[in-house]
Amino acid sequence: MQKGIRLNDGHVTYLGLLAKKDGTRRGCLSKRSSDNTKWHTKWFALLQNMLFYFESESSSRPSGLYLLEGCVCDRSPSPKPSLSAKECLEKQYYFTISFNHENQKALELRTEDVKDCDEWVAAITHASYRNLATEHETLMQKYLHLLQIVETEKTVAKQLRQQIEDGEIEIERLKSEISGLLKDNEKIQSNPTAAPSDDDSEIKKIKKVQSFLRGWMCRRKWKTIIQDYIRSPHAESMRKRNQVVFSMLEAEAEYVQQLHILVNNFLRPLRMAASSKKPPITHDDVSSIFLNSETIMFLHQIFYQGLKARIASWPTLVLADLFDILLPMLNIYQEFVRNHQYSLQILAHCKQNRDFDKLLKQYEAKPDCEERTLETFLTYPMFQIPRYILTLHELLAHTPHEHVERNSLEYAKSKLEELSRIMHDEVSETENIRKNLAIERMIVEGCEILLDTSQTFVRQGSLIQVPMSEKGKITRGRLGSLSLKKEGERQCFLFSKHLIICTRGSGGKLHLTKNGVVSLIDCILIEDPEGTDDEYKSGQDMEHLDFKIVVEPKDSPSFTVILVASSRQEKSAWTSDISQCIDNIRCNGLMMNAFEENSKVTVPQMIKSDASLYCDDVDIRFSKMMNSCKVLQIRYASVERLLERLTDLRFLSIDFLNTFLHSYRVFTTADVVLDKLITIYKKPISAIPARSLELFFASSQNSKLLYGEPPKSPRASRKFSSPPPLAITKTSSPNRRRKLSLNIPIITGGKALDLAALSCSSNGYASMYSSMSPFSKTTLDINKLYVSSPISSKIPDEGEGKSDKAEESSLCKQDVSVREESDNDQIQSDDADAEASPTKSPTTPKNVKCKNSSGFPTDQRNGDKEFVIRRAATNRVLNVLRHWVSKHSQDFERNTELKMKVISFLEEVMHDPELLTQERKAAANIIRTLTQEDPGDNQITLEEIVQMAEGGKAEPFENHSALEIAEQLTLLDHLVFKVIPYEEFFGQGWMKNDKNEKTPYIMKTTKHFNDISNLIATEILRCDDVNTRVAVMEKWVAVADICRCLHNYNAVLEITSSLNRSSVFRLKKTWLKVSKQTKTVIDKLQKLVSSEGRFKNLREALKNCDPPCVPYLGMYLTDLAFIEEGTPNYTEDNLVNFSKMRMISHIIREIRQFQQTAYKIDHQPKAAQYLLDNSSVMDEESLYEASLRIEPKVPN
Repeated sequence: MQKGIRLNDGHVTYLGLLAKKDGTRRGCLSKRSSDNTKWHTKWFALLQNMLFYFESESSSRPSGLYLLEGCVCDRSPSPKPSLSAKECLEKQYYFTISFNHENQKALELRTEDVKDCDEWVAAITHASYRNLATEHETLMQKYLHLLQIVETEKTVAKQLRQQIEDGEIEIERLKSEISGLLKDNEKIQSNPTAAPSDDDSEIKKIKKVQSFLRGWMCRRKWKTIIQDYIRSPHAESMRKRNQVVFSMLEAEAEYVQQLHILVNNFLRPLRMAASSKKPPITHDDVSSIFLNSETIMFLHQIFYQGLKARIASWPTLVLADLFDILLPMLNIYQEFVRNHQYSLQILAHCKQNRDFDKLLKQYEAKPDCEERTLETFLTYPMFQIPRYILTLHELLAHTPHEHVERNSLEYAKSKLEELSRIMHDEVSETENIRKNLAIERMIVEGCEILLDTSQTFVRQGSLIQVPMSEKGKITRGRLGSLSLKKEGERQCFLFSKHLIICTRGSGGKLHLTKNGVVSLIDCILIEDPEGTDDEYKSGQDMEHLDFKIVVEPKDSPSFTVILVASSRQEKSAWTSDISQCIDNIRCNGLMMNAFEENSKVTVPQMIKSDASLYCDDVDIRFSKMMNSCKVLQIRYASVERLLERLTDLRFLSIDFLNTFLHSYRVFTTADVVLDKLITIYKKPISAIPARSLELFFASSQNSKLLYGEPPKSPRASRKFSSPPPLAITKTSSPNRRRKLSLNIPIITGGKALDLAALSCSSNGYASMYSSMSPFSKTTLDINKLYVSSPISSKIPDEGEGKSDKAEESSLCKQDVSVREESDNDQIQSDDADAEASPTKSPTTPKNVKCKNSSGFPTDQRNGDKEFVIRRAATNRVLNVLRHWVSKHSQDFERNTELKMKVISFLEEVMHDPELLTQERKAAANIIRTLTQEDPGDNQITLEEIVQMAEGGKAEPFENHSALEIAEQLTLLDHLVFKVIPYEEFFGQGWMKNDKNEKTPYIMKTTKHFNDISNLIATEILRCDDVNTRVAVMEKWVAVADICRCLHNYNAVLEITSSLNRSSVFRLKKTWLKVSKQTKTVIDKLQKLVSSEGRFKNLREALKNCDPPCVPYLGMYLTDLAFIEEGTPNYTEDNLVNFSKMRMISHIIREIRQFQQTAYKIDHQPKAAQYLLDNSSVMDEESLYEASLRIEPKVPN
């Protein structure tokens, strides 16, 4: 330990001033004089291990200095006051500093505050480095002990070498004696007349020597064997195996501790709270939240004790019997995982109680929890089984095949993998529930429909809602004025069954608007609201960015919602998803009505009867998780089975369609997909399996249809025309006429569609509302409905209002007599009830009894069902094509042959005489989308900005404000980010050797990130003056903070990464002058974009922010690389890994959501030119040289 140092006055003065400025502890203390008679008040400052004292706080030179290294600081009792003492010792506290130097007196100090006294004692104790000295002494003792051991081993080794040398000399002597004896023996044998000498002592010596040699050689051989084994691969494998077991013990101890905190800090206190007089939670809710976590804790405590016992018997490690104990208890984890989503839902519901929420926050604030929430502890058991599988995998990798535990460990691994698959399916379903619960918590008023587990999140974003006038109309001229105002901005969340419209308050919370919860089953989507020419001219600046949703609920007046998107691309995405959700609901309703009529077969029963939807086969494997249609999701499947699911008319999952269209290029081609759609359109019967068709038709007369014979009904094939359209009298439904199409409500307001009326009209017109009276049901005279007519009505190409009127007038030439009967038997299916959503889902369709049903031919009834199937097939084909064309237009832009093939097919569809008006209009819209050029969103492109920036000299950094730079940087980042095609996210092309050819846009984004980072570092290191450098750094930090407010997290990472570069980070003199406020902002920004926990904080910010936004692309590329490396595209059976495609699709959908919403930032050429000017930007080597020139390295 250092006994003294040499200082001059300059050193002491400088250190004193540094202690006054940056000392760890500063303040006034009373110091006892050397004669122990008086106390003098001094101003003390502590710097590292030096304690300075000044006459006063304003003194510039220290009065003294104490070196605290090795000292001892303790509290001391107050001295007894003398009779003449005037001071009151009750409010004074003393402490003493004892030094270990010779002849140095202890320093006695006092203060007037006990807290101040304790803090001084703690600070001085820390500065004394006493703990380091103690550890140094301990290490020195161990070092001396090891030296003694080494010397002893050397001595022993020397003695052994001496013994070996003596043994070798003795061996040589004995060898010579043996050779002499052998010669004597030969002489004796050659001379038989000579009497043998019987010398027993010599023979004993020889035997003794032989025994010694045998023992010595055996020991030497055994030593060689042991040394060879220690260096062998088997021994190395056993050492690694033991290390795996030791790591497993540590992980198990940590897991048991987590379960112990869950039970003791949450479960048991909440049970006591539930038994109080005013319980904040019920016992049932406690049981529902924690499930069998206490039992899991007891099980793992037993398992942990067994592991410890095995470690105690090391190096013999036998673990198989421990897993034999664990395997029978697997049902505990199955129960926990099966109810985990319900547990989180109950917890979210209980948190709405303020008393419970306050109590829970108290529990979570305990030190044992380490700022972890209850939800975190409840998810720990979900990861334990995969951890065991990885451990067993490592154990088996280091366990020989002939090992006694090999079979037992493999059996345990197989059982745990089976459980892991079940848990994976259960956990995947909870992700959607967590998303719904997160949105529900953000809504101040709450939203009960989000607690429905069948609600699947589709998309979210910002739209402008146009307020309706008193007459329910609004001109397009009003749209342009509202687009620039915040008053109409709404946060919209689309789910599979509902659309939620909210406003965002100042605190970030959401508030439901009036009629903010829209049930999609009651909606009609109008993508292009019609208006007059004058209105169009006044709203021409909107460029058809608005769309309309007409809502007609069963128990309240109808209303209209008009929403405006920020770009045509965003509008297309919203309308496509909304239309897809509506079509999905109504297509299911259509098939449900058709199946329930006469045969009384509901869709759920039909699905249950089809084993191919839930039973694994050689060409398909299912997961345990269900999609939004309550059908098992596909894990692996062949291409044929995936195409079959795409065109199955009984259901269409939104998630499946999005995943398929995102990833089909990996396993098939666009021509194959299109051919399948054309086949389904031309042969719709093939889209339903044979077993379902048997239930559907329920007649032996039509069994020939199922086995490929030509159909007898004129409606069974599209090459025959359907019966002419029939008119509906105005007395049945004068004003509320609907059409069966992509935009019609098959089930409205919970009432069933009158299928008898629907099936007889080829144009889909029926008096639906007259049959939906709550007190009566309309039945149709079937004999009058089926009237043949030689006149075929022509349906106009465009479904405008005028054509509808003309069509109605032509249809009115025929009459349908409608009679009303009392609704005596209203039958409702229990299966459909079970399928219905708990919140505002449609009721089961009711059976319609016709007056002359006994005389209605079976083949005609089946023909009507065939008509329904053809309508559903047409809807499915047009729905998939529309989604494909609107969201994946690049497929058709790059493949002209595919584009012409689709147009040719749609033109053929439009010439179908059976086609409904809305279907014809939908086909025409798809053709128009394919043929017309996309005008874009009128936002300036990156190429235009680069072209404008070329040829001029950029203005310096100081000429631009932080706001200008932040806005233009955000604009540039988003323009670079938005043009990345999603095809580049497949296959890890950005990590290949030919990455510039495979993923040019991703590489362009990476280059832009590095260029901006180099520009920032260059701007900092260009300044020779330290104050100028500090100003530049603080200005860039302000830019980063503004970018955070603009949701440009990519720019935040660009700036923080440049500040953390070695050439900038090493500038200690510069960083010392940066203000504390700026450093606080830097810490906050770095914490936001930190990669810790897989960018946990950044993901949370992205989840809570509203577009427009620029995320950090590297975060998504890391996720995609993890998915690609962990799972192949095909299984060993050559099945497509569709689970992998689904995970990749979810990431791509999140990326595309941020790509579609553009920033409303005006281009400022000067600031953009500065950001794009790379002429004076230095490379990494030049940056470091500039850094060394500004602040050279200090020699040691």
